[in-house]
Amino acid sequence: MAGTRPIPTPLWKAAALSGMASYLDAGLIVAISVNLAIYRDSYDMGVWMAGAISAIVTGCIAVGSLVGGRLADLFGRRRVYNWDIFCFALGAIVITLAPDDITLLIGVLVAGLAAGADLPTSLAVVSDAAPSWARGRLVAFTQVMWMLGITVAIFLGFVLSTTGMTGARLITGQLAVAALVTWALRSRLKLTDEWDTGEHERNTGDGERDTAQQEADAAPHSTPLKNIWTRAALLPMTATFVFYVTWGLGANTFGQFGTYLLVTVSDASQSLATGINLAFIPIGVLLTLAFVRVADTPWRDRLFHVAAVVQILAFVIASLTAGALVGMLVFFVLYQLSNPFAGEANYKVWSQLTLPADTRGTTQGLTYALSRGVFAVAAFFTPALADHSPSVLLWTITACMTAAAFAGVFIIRVLVPRSAGAVSDRADLRVSST
Repeated sequence: MAGTRPIPTPLWKAAALSGMASYLDAGLIVAISVNLAIYRDSYDMGVWMAGAISAIVTGCIAVGSLVGGRLADLFGRRRVYNWDIFCFALGAIVITLAPDDITLLIGVLVAGLAAGADLPTSLAVVSDAAPSWARGRLVAFTQVMWMLGITVAIFLGFVLSTTGMTGARLITGQLAVAALVTWALRSRLKLTDEWDTGEHERNTGDGERDTAQQEADAAPHSTPLKNIWTRAALLPMTATFVFYVTWGLGANTFGQFGTYLLVTVSDASQSLATGINLAFIPIGVLLTLAFVRVADTPWRDRLFHVAAVVQILAFVIASLTAGALVGMLVFFVLYQLSNPFAGEANYKVWSQLTLPADTRGTTQGLTYALSRGVFAVAAFFTPALADHSPSVLLWTITACMTAAAFAGVFIIRVLVPRSAGAVSDRADLRVSST
């Protein structure tokens, strides 16, 4: 079985460093979610201001994805890959030290743009570095990092739930430190960028490149924008967008407002709300690791069908109970059991398998950007809608999850079989063994 073939350690290292984009993306969204009630009290915010902050986080990630993915295809994925995470660190520092809501918004703006830029770029980098028989597992591993970002933010939120703004600053401060460390490690990671040169590299016996080849790799090679508007790119881009935007409306709502909804709708305390989120996270982490194991096998898509049904059931129960605490507990159990096999990890793998290699940065940047733009609009209205009618909010999300299931089935039955064998087994970016 191809999925059991061992993957070299340098490729796992590249996947982990690329996965830090997902760690920081998830960490930023969840950190704002965990801290939102604290920010509201400390900065005297109303429901509309709280919604605006969450909307700006998601909106900036959307814009960053659109711009960053295109810049990576224009000027070299390696160059953008190395620097956008440094910009994230600067934004996270501003958020951490913000004395008021205006400064907070500035930090969110910078960090959100940088996080968005890093998402499609880092996925393209790890996808290009991977041979086809390992691509699914390496791309899926970035989802483990996404879960880790959620876990750390929620764990710190729980531990520091009684410390007010001091705890809030520590939660966002760890993101800044993580970004700086990743930037330093990425800068030393040896990658060979075929898409910057237009030809395969010449490898020496020890895996190092000669100086002339390194200079050639650094030269930008523009991918024509017209390549995006072809059937080969548009159909998978549209299908993966529909899946991600409908699934993400539910996932993003609970990612940004899970703690907020438990406190304001389910009448849980801040400590209990963060504790509930934390208690169910290990299930998600373990099952995401299980998804990595099957990501290059037929079981990846077989399990999707079952998980999608369970995921819909989870939201139905939350909707029927109108967000009551007991119903939310059942929801969290079912959601954590199903999400790893019918969520963002599938979107990431499907995107790399079905999108043309030369436009992966741009096309996935578009799907990320459009989706996050929708999430931003939804986030702006979510606190007010939850205050008006939790049932309407939850049933709307249930409908979105149902639509995502149908989109996923289309991708599995139509697009993935079409793309089988179309992805080159030769790496577009090779990782040095040193």
